[in-house]
Amino acid sequence: MATIWIIGDSTVDNNNPPFRGWGWALPEYVRKDITVSNHGLSGTSTKSFWDQKLFEPVEAGMQAGDLLLIQFGHNDEKEDEERHTDPDTTYTENLKRYCDIAVSKGATPVLMTPVSRRFFLDDGINMLYTHGEYPGAVRRLAAKEGFVLCDLKQLSRDLYLRLKADLTEKLFVVLEKGEHPDFPDGHVDKTHFNAIGAAVIAKLVADCLRKEERCAGFFI
Repeated sequence: MATIWIIGDSTVDNNNPPFRGWGWALPEYVRKDITVSNHGLSGTSTKSFWDQKLFEPVEAGMQAGDLLLIQFGHNDEKEDEERHTDPDTTYTENLKRYCDIAVSKGATPVLMTPVSRRFFLDDGINMLYTHGEYPGAVRRLAAKEGFVLCDLKQLSRDLYLRLKADLTEKLFVVLEKGEHPDFPDGHVDKTHFNAIGAAVIAKLVADCLRKEERCAGFFI
């Protein structure tokens, strides 16, 4: 039985309600004979995921014919030493290391640009562009090395712009005052998905990879 392995940050992580990453919802769009093994973990970058040895069970378990989905960037841009990477050097070097290991195992790596944040301007129609140079670095690496690319940054951004601010809010964790004990004053999140949002983004991923010859057979 083939496996889809997923590594990434909180936007990928299964997480706990009311927070859900898209990796949690991806099995809904995958063939029933395929296993999804989501190793995404909140707060990680390409660097810290490796340094914390979180990739070791993935490397040990990957087999020929598997997929490895890789989505980092939200925390690589953080300034702390444990997580920060440079988009033109250490970020792409780390991504390539994950990909090269997958290839050595006979698996297919998939590079994914970081899913967009929801930062609308006051007009509720236009959005800021987040993640700086990191998405471009992923695109260039995929083109240079011939790795499969899922441009989730662009796909999700296009979706949010179509939905506009009010409808897009329904995909993210938005809590009223007193609704959740961890957020007594309420919470409006512009990065992390609720279950609905996780499912919507997972469908974007599945639709994207279904078009790729090396990945199509994994999805319904």
